[in-house]
Amino acid sequence: MKFVVLGGTSGLGLCLSMILLERGHSVTILGRTDPRIDGAEFVRFNLLSDDVRQVARLAEEADGLILTAGAGRAAAFEDLQDWEVQNAFRLNAEGAAKVLHAVYGRIRGERDFYCAALSSVAGLLASPLMAVYGAAKAASEKLVESINAELREAGKNNRVLNVCPGFFSGTRFDGGENQLEKVRPMAEELLERMFRRETFWIPRYEEVYRGVLERYHADPEAFALDSCRYKREGGRLSKGNHGRVGFLSGTFDLFHIGHLNLLRRAKQYCDYLVVGVHPETSKHKNKPVFIPLEERMEIVGACRYVDKVVVTLDEDDDMHKQIPYDLLFVGSDYKGTERFRRYEENLTPLGVRIIYFPYTQGTSSTQLREAIERNVGKKES
Repeated sequence: MKFVVLGGTSGLGLCLSMILLERGHSVTILGRTDPRIDGAEFVRFNLLSDDVRQVARLAEEADGLILTAGAGRAAAFEDLQDWEVQNAFRLNAEGAAKVLHAVYGRIRGERDFYCAALSSVAGLLASPLMAVYGAAKAASEKLVESINAELREAGKNNRVLNVCPGFFSGTRFDGGENQLEKVRPMAEELLERMFRRETFWIPRYEEVYRGVLERYHADPEAFALDSCRYKREGGRLSKGNHGRVGFLSGTFDLFHIGHLNLLRRAKQYCDYLVVGVHPETSKHKNKPVFIPLEERMEIVGACRYVDKVVVTLDEDDDMHKQIPYDLLFVGSDYKGTERFRRYEENLTPLGVRIIYFPYTQGTSSTQLREAIERNVGKKES
């Protein structure tokens, strides 16, 4: 059988993908970072920005879909960035809804289709210090519960397994490293329950979470206050793990499809994309600029892949002091240049990764400038 695993690049999703491959199934992994697993097909995909119709096309030829993509962190509500709040709902709630809706024809069809979606125990009770994550997961949990009711009412055989785990080690969720041997028992049980067409599962329910849920329902306010103390005293709060920030800069004069493709590709790698626009031409290019700065910034900011637009300095490494980004994007034609060797020396110790995108043929600003100059020359003559 063939399976699509959305979010299969790390943690539980990665472990599920490996088990499916071991069992002889075909696996297509969708995510932001290639896990480089032999035998698996990888498709770079960011649920925050990419078209879910791509998932639907893959699911049409598949026998199952497992949705494990999600993100969040333990932090006080006041410490969250605005974009973290937005992304929590876009990824954990809206993203899950859009994917399941996109593949619903396959789920509701007559052919067998196995499906599982990862929610969280945090969505079943008060989750202070994980308030936004818990609220978003509550939405996805109720969504799947309702979908299953509709499938049952329509007399359909396929179901979506609603998986609501609590804390489990072996993943990067809390900033740790993948330790798939710790995740494997949960992954194997998830697959067995999915193949049995179960609709709801809380891992470690009897030994841990039954008591947790009973305490919550007995006195929600007392439980919430205890939860605050547990997270604070247990050192589970995170100050910096709020997602990957990406940065790229350019003049973006005479905006064209090449610019759009650059922004789209950059967004596939990060949670929050900041784009720096040069006030005039960059000193590294020294080409004429036709469009005023304010208009170029407004055009770039209107692109759905861009989260923030700033006026940039000439040197990208200097911008790191203003925008502490994790990823720097640039075309591959700059790789190996003196400028970017210096960037690598300066930024690598800060934990920054430079991603070089291969140059692609197509419309360029140079071509547009030459066409404009030729046209102006004809009119003057």
